[in-house]
Amino acid sequence: MSKLQTKTIKEYEANGWYCINLIKTNKNGIADILALKDGEKPLFIEIKEQGDTVKPLQEYRQKELINLGFQSIIKKENE
Repeated sequence: MSKLQTKTIKEYEANGWYCINLIKTNKNGIADILALKDGEKPLFIEIKEQGDTVKPLQEYRQKELINLGFQSIIKKENE
């Protein structure tokens, strides 16, 4: 797990979210973290280290998740 993933998980958990690091799933391109919180829509977080880019399949998965009614964001290093 990257430093940015660890930092992101700690930040969200400090605000009451339950975070799951999605290491290997049956959906290629799925976000790195699933964050859950009572009263909130599930949140998928894609982590991008400095110099890394969002791949077309990751963009497709993000749109797919949003169309299903979930939240999906991309968190880049230094943001």
